[in-house]
Amino acid sequence: MALDQSFVGRSYPPTAPYEVGREKIREFAEAVGDANPAYTDPEAAKALGHPDVIAPPTFVFAITFKAAGQVVQDPQLGLDYSRVVHGDQKFAYNRPVRAGDRLTVTSTIEAVKSLAGNDILDIRGEVHDEAGEHVVTAWTKLVARAAEEA
Repeated sequence: MALDQSFVGRSYPPTAPYEVGREKIREFAEAVGDANPAYTDPEAAKALGHPDVIAPPTFVFAITFKAAGQVVQDPQLGLDYSRVVHGDQKFAYNRPVRAGDRLTVTSTIEAVKSLAGNDILDIRGEVHDEAGEHVVTAWTKLVARAAEEA
């Protein structure tokens, strides 16, 4: 069953703040194999003009994807998550994510489409710091595969 087009533009409440820690950044950089010293060494980050270590660009995915769970779990939307695959991801940064940031995410449904029986859901996550400064926007595309015919 196709997702309801009336959900386009619906926003969900901001998430509780996520505190970005140096160790989480280090672990993420190690996991993705990025040895940039700005991700692990505060002095290297300061030499580049940052107040503390910064996170690799895709670090924020973990925060925004978790926030998109509000959309996915909305019973009124009716998304069958057992059929969902991650279709695409992109980011637009105002500044890097830094150790010590306390970030909240507000998720909004940007588009709902149906293509070849598949439902395609575009979710925009606006990430702000504790002072209300916009840090990054993340777009997540989810594809709910069409049910197989019996």
